Amino acid sequence: MHKDIRLHGQTGDQIEYFVMVAGTDAYQRYFFNIVQDEDLLRIFSPGNEFIINPEGISYQGNGGYFCEYMFGVEQPPSDLAKSEIINRLVMYGAHSDDNSNSIRFSDSTSGTEPYDNIFFEGNAVCNYFFFVHSNLLSRKLKNQQEELVKRIGKVIKRSEAVGEERDDLLISEIFPLLADDTAQLFVIKLINRHHREYRNLFRKLYFRNKKISDEDFSRLVNLAATYQIDRYQQERIRIDVMYRHPANKRIVDEYRNILLACNSKNEINHLDNARLTRLKTLSVRNKIPGALFYTLDEMLKKGRNLINLEEQDYLSSTREVLEGIFLREKQIESHIDRDDMLKLIVAKKNAMENRDHTFDQLMLDASKECDEKIRDGADPSLLDGFSYVITYLDRFDSVSNMVSQLAFMENVRISEEMLRGLLEHKAAFDNLREGCFHELFIRDLFTNTYLGRFGRRKVKTLMDGLAGVEQSGMTIEELLRQLMEIDHEERISLILLEHVRDRIRNFYSKFSTKADQDALRREVTEELKTKKRIREDIPDHLFNETIFTIKKEAMYLHSLLPNIISERNVGLREDFLENSGLDRFYVEELEREYYEKNGLDMEDLYQIRKGLS
Repeated sequence: MHKDIRLHGQTGDQIEYFVMVAGTDAYQRYFFNIVQDEDLLRIFSPGNEFIINPEGISYQGNGGYFCEYMFGVEQPPSDLAKSEIINRLVMYGAHSDDNSNSIRFSDSTSGTEPYDNIFFEGNAVCNYFFFVHSNLLSRKLKNQQEELVKRIGKVIKRSEAVGEERDDLLISEIFPLLADDTAQLFVIKLINRHHREYRNLFRKLYFRNKKISDEDFSRLVNLAATYQIDRYQQERIRIDVMYRHPANKRIVDEYRNILLACNSKNEINHLDNARLTRLKTLSVRNKIPGALFYTLDEMLKKGRNLINLEEQDYLSSTREVLEGIFLREKQIESHIDRDDMLKLIVAKKNAMENRDHTFDQLMLDASKECDEKIRDGADPSLLDGFSYVITYLDRFDSVSNMVSQLAFMENVRISEEMLRGLLEHKAAFDNLREGCFHELFIRDLFTNTYLGRFGRRKVKTLMDGLAGVEQSGMTIEELLRQLMEIDHEERISLILLEHVRDRIRNFYSKFSTKADQDALRREVTEELKTKKRIREDIPDHLFNETIFTIKKEAMYLHSLLPNIISERNVGLREDFLENSGLDRFYVEELEREYYEKNGLDMEDLYQIRKGLS
């Protein structure tokens, strides 16, 4: 069983060192001497030497140095691609061979390093150096270096003991790999005390609530000024600490893993992009600094041909939110919140308007993936987030259908149950964001040129009524009565228009006088009552509106439409539609009848309607 001896000290006011020697006979050999006049510590074994002085270090023999990678530092592609590699290892006299993509060793292993360079090139706080004395190693230094890498390199690059500074564990991991009971392992740990104090203070302040107040930042600035810590080193330390917060690390590591996978296949597809975007969204919610992601983007995208395939924004948003459901498997909290839900609903709305079935396919794929993962042993709670989504999308479908029917269809059956359901849906949507219901279902509807006057009245009455019910100023029953009255008026208006137009065409060539109109009204009323189409007398305003509509119809068919056709005057047509008050559906039906009656080419009509585009 090996034993170890430790020597602890400080050189200058900034550098603290720990020297550890492990071996079965470590207590029986001298391994260091101190030169008092030069404030120098020399650690040695046959063929190896390591000297600590106030300015830096010098070394010769075998060995090298290692440290934990700080987040965002440049790493060899081979290290970056393997998530289990967390430490940097540099062997003396080693250099990379670009032609063979391998490491070559030489016998030139001696050198010197100032402390500034050590803590700049390596870890800003803690770096380890080592060398080995073993009679089983080759005589040539370059062969010794290669043998040491093969024996202990893999463990050193993967050991969590390095970053945690658990020296006992580190030695117990490395020494047995030397496979020599008589060997001696020399490990020297160098710590920058000023950097460590800055790191510890920042970690304490940041881990408290994942942000730094102005007062706390002033403390950090003052400490950095006192110790004259370089700005770059301050930034390295802060980014590294922020990355190591457990909640941050899970998200950033997943982001890195996705980028690495994209890098290996040389493209970022729709799914990858959705996952990356989702993780960045989570980073904002969790107050994770964007710098952590910018650093990864620079490291993994720079100089590489990563193809980001174009996709509609609403589909990209859909992929992003749905991918968040499955991040739970990686212990990343990615609950779908109100903003996410609103993104999905808007995406569904856009997909419907574009007649794009990709949205529905994405939902179907996500549903299948949920089922498969649960079948294969995933937590059944995985389905919770998806169920939340489906519930809201069903609400959207239900409301969209009801409002569209009310706005554009005649004789829609309205019930108290339907209105109570709408009230419940409105509360659910407005819970996502104030005014959300109006934004999703009403705002664009009122700009729709095909929304007729009765449809507009019904929708406005509905919205005013729902608001009244919410404020307890109206009952559902009162709202239903108002809507039924408008529906009744619409039904009578349509019946009147049909019968009055028919009477005028067949019996009344002129109906401009009051006497003609009164006679026409009596005859139509009597006929409709006989046919049981109406029960009461026709209201004055409805009959007058009908007469006015027929007059405008006649003017359009006999005066305006022939000019519109001959001159292909789109502006004249639009001016009439905008100012006449006639429903666009109604006018288009008149146009169709006119074209068919006169044997005209319907394609010309379609071109006029499209604005001759």
